[in-house]
Amino acid sequence: MRKDVRILLVGEPKVGKTSLIMSLVSEEFPDVVPYRAEEITIPADVTPERVPTHIVDYSEAEQTDEQLFQEISKANVICIVYSVNNKKSIEKVTSHWIPLITENTDKDSRVPLILVGNKSDLVEHSSMETILPIMNQYSEIETCVECSAKNLKNISELFYYAQKAVLHPTGPLYCPEKKDMKPLCVKALTRIFKVSDLDNDGILNDNELNFFQRTCFNAPLEPQALEDVKNVVRKNLNDGVCDNGLTLKGFLFLHTLFIQRGRHETTWTVLRRFGYDDDLELNQDYLFPPLKIPPDCTTELNHNAYLFLQSVFDKHDKDRDCALSPDELKDLFDVFPYMPWGPDVNNTVCTNDQGWITYQGYLSQWTLTTYLDVQRCLEYLGYLGYSIIAEQESHASGITVTRDKKIDLQKKQTQRSVFRCNVFGDIGSGKSGFLQAFLGQNLMQQNMIKEEHRSYYAISTTYVYGQEKYLLLHEVFPDFDYLSDADMACDIVCLVYDVSNPYSFEYCAKVFKQYFMDSKTPCMMIAAKSDLTEVKQMYRCSPLEFCRRHKMPPPQSFTCNTAAAPSKDIYTKLTTMAMHPHARLRCMCTCNRCTFCLCQNLLNSELLQTVRTKLYAVVHRRHVNQADLKNSTFWLRMSVGATVFAVLGFAMYRVLLRPR
Repeated sequence: MRKDVRILLVGEPKVGKTSLIMSLVSEEFPDVVPYRAEEITIPADVTPERVPTHIVDYSEAEQTDEQLFQEISKANVICIVYSVNNKKSIEKVTSHWIPLITENTDKDSRVPLILVGNKSDLVEHSSMETILPIMNQYSEIETCVECSAKNLKNISELFYYAQKAVLHPTGPLYCPEKKDMKPLCVKALTRIFKVSDLDNDGILNDNELNFFQRTCFNAPLEPQALEDVKNVVRKNLNDGVCDNGLTLKGFLFLHTLFIQRGRHETTWTVLRRFGYDDDLELNQDYLFPPLKIPPDCTTELNHNAYLFLQSVFDKHDKDRDCALSPDELKDLFDVFPYMPWGPDVNNTVCTNDQGWITYQGYLSQWTLTTYLDVQRCLEYLGYLGYSIIAEQESHASGITVTRDKKIDLQKKQTQRSVFRCNVFGDIGSGKSGFLQAFLGQNLMQQNMIKEEHRSYYAISTTYVYGQEKYLLLHEVFPDFDYLSDADMACDIVCLVYDVSNPYSFEYCAKVFKQYFMDSKTPCMMIAAKSDLTEVKQMYRCSPLEFCRRHKMPPPQSFTCNTAAAPSKDIYTKLTTMAMHPHARLRCMCTCNRCTFCLCQNLLNSELLQTVRTKLYAVVHRRHVNQADLKNSTFWLRMSVGATVFAVLGFAMYRVLLRPR
């Protein structure tokens, strides 16, 4: 909505333009009328629409044609004043003023016109019979008002209608010739209907109508008023009401009726509440609310946003198979001006056997968009009406900006739930296979992916100590000479080499030494294609020795050439390292020399297994009677045992969390 309104009064000399302005201001007819009134500004708190209004007078005697043209170009609405008792002034409306205004305004920005018949106190008849054909001929004419500056008749109404013509214009909504709403208006209202249809059954039931009413007008409809609205639709439209709910046709009919009865401010209130501007395009401030993101911080969806997106998924998953078919996905994005997800998305997130995006994959794609391009995510949330349905101030309320990664490292803990892993490797080393295996695709399934549908990202969930986290894999193009800041910015680096190619490891070693050896970013070496015969790498040292020298975990064997879905253990390890870059949380070798391996061997030893089995049997077979429960010795033994186990457990925990 505009922040102010500029009204220009034009017309033949002595029709009463200046008198109208002075009568409005002083609320009495002036004794002496100057040639021209100075520009006046009516404060926002005085006007009905709470918008400052500037009223500008024109005088042929005091102003040049050039000055008139400038005022016409600046005006938001133009009142063409004629005298109801002067036929020549009425003829001049079509012969002079409307053509003059048309020539001096931009064709793309239509300026609304108000016809003002002044001096109605001097005649007993109305001029409307003469004016109506003119109004039908020119669509830019909003309305006609007959008034009298002398007895103050309809003076306030005149300027109210002028203000209304700017703030709630009819032009973008309605076509008088066709007596129907314009296509852009129908498109906008259709989107509003679909967003408000919370259960996606094609009908607005009483609860949905009341929510819509509260959202737009801050007050629910009384039951009788709601029934009256539906009865009006029933009388005029056969399929406007179905199952006691309002259909899309009925919804559109109601707004057509509002506009035809001069209540287009009702339709504009709805449109603006759902983010539309005067051109019926979604406002940029609505789609892209301000969101400050400091350096080294990332963006994630918060709990409320995930709940909203879950409700959107459930709303469109009509067959309840926890996946979105192509038709269901198309229906979900029907409120968008374009299809936001291409075929590559199906190779970025998890899909079912039919290739449809699953519930997990759907949330993963939203998580990916939020992480990589938060402005695009805000735009998408705007199309879905997040701030309206979730009753939030803006879509930005659904975004969490994480704290600086440096603080996470200092505090040795993080609250983030999305971790980025950049995957490096030479051409043909198996990077793409590594990404697709994360989505559960084995080599045979990967070979069916078309090259044009290939994705350089893969995202899914992993569980680290019972917590669900998102791991985002990004395949970096193997251009060793130039790595961008985006290629370097990640939580963990994955270096992939082909065990069957003797020259594959050299690339990984060079990338590590040049870019990551002195950084605090944890790195992991992946020995890909482990199902093939391993050959000696043509490098000065073996991959295992290289990892030991640089205090990296030993190379992890990996293959996606499996009958079933590839194992996801390695991705859990990556996420764990990304979450805790400061600590060696998990041994990834079988050296039998490190603390972890020694502890594992002890825990898995035959002696300890025997003791554990016997203790298990004693605890489960021992009959604990009431006397034992009342015996203090029994509880003392229990307490001592629990204390010993707690101390041993804590000591083991400290050993395993030994800093690097």
